[in-house]
Amino acid sequence: MNILITGGAGYIGSHVVKLLLKNSKYNITVIDNLSTGFLDTIETLKSIRSFDFIKADLCNWDEMRGIFKAKRFDAIIHFAASLIVPESVKDPLKYYLNNTANTANLVKLAVDHGVKKFIFSSTAAVYGEVNDENGISEDFPTNPINPYGQSKLFSEKIIQDVAKINKNFKYVIFRYFNVAGADPELQIGQKTKNATHLIKVAAEVACGKRDKMYIFGDNYPTSDGTCIRDYIHVMDLADVHIKGLEYLDENGSDIFNIGYGKGASVKEVINTMKKVSGVDFKVEIASRREGDPAVLVAKNDKIIQKMKWAPKYNNLEFICKTAYEWEKKLDKKGH
Repeated sequence: MNILITGGAGYIGSHVVKLLLKNSKYNITVIDNLSTGFLDTIETLKSIRSFDFIKADLCNWDEMRGIFKAKRFDAIIHFAASLIVPESVKDPLKYYLNNTANTANLVKLAVDHGVKKFIFSSTAAVYGEVNDENGISEDFPTNPINPYGQSKLFSEKIIQDVAKINKNFKYVIFRYFNVAGADPELQIGQKTKNATHLIKVAAEVACGKRDKMYIFGDNYPTSDGTCIRDYIHVMDLADVHIKGLEYLDENGSDIFNIGYGKGASVKEVINTMKKVSGVDFKVEIASRREGDPAVLVAKNDKIIQKMKWAPKYNNLEFICKTAYEWEKKLDKKGH
């Protein structure tokens, strides 16, 4: 199977590439503009098995058309996107162009060139402000409260509408909750510059790369006043994408939440990072960030039942530990 992975030099994409490389039946092409991905991540992955890497930007539609003419793809796993919520509030056009318009063009190329499977990286942000600690199911109304979530929801609708009139084009849309941690073998991990992800930031503070970190709001309607999120280990998330490819062999298109079905508050995460690192780092309270819902927790019954998904790393301490160990490794390499 010839698979195109967009954004494969980035955090989540690289972990999916690593799993795909371990199965010789997959021929892989990665496209990444390296705006948030890293060339040395590609080089690390190539030490596992060779694959094609093309430095290209999805917004260059002529170049993308040329790639599709030169190569034949059976499936696309589409990660490439902008994903910082506060930035999307300040610069919505960046998100609608990079996320929605580029996805629309990629779907057009897929249909024009007979690609049969499309795996899309979406987000729980499409649900908006739900605040249900019992969890969000896939049939919850979608009501994004920021342009990031809206840009992803528009992309979902494009994929669904195109699939309705192209019977050979099937999709799986994965709505991620909060992804964290690193490859347990520490070959790859999150290298985002100026990261905003809570567990990554906490690991950086524990390693002394930042003097302190902030809790953005401690007056939310939650048990300890801080936001609650469903944190999923990146390798469990990566495994789901392989299952998504296999799922479409025998099943129709569908949408799935990916999370563990349980939440942890910001304070719980910070305390867990302090425990696994043994570092009592400095934490300060700051004002709320615009566009942050109080609670985002997945209901995952559907994916467990339909895909027989069995997570391996459903443990907040393990997630924090791998993030911390990876951050220490980056420190030693001087990155």
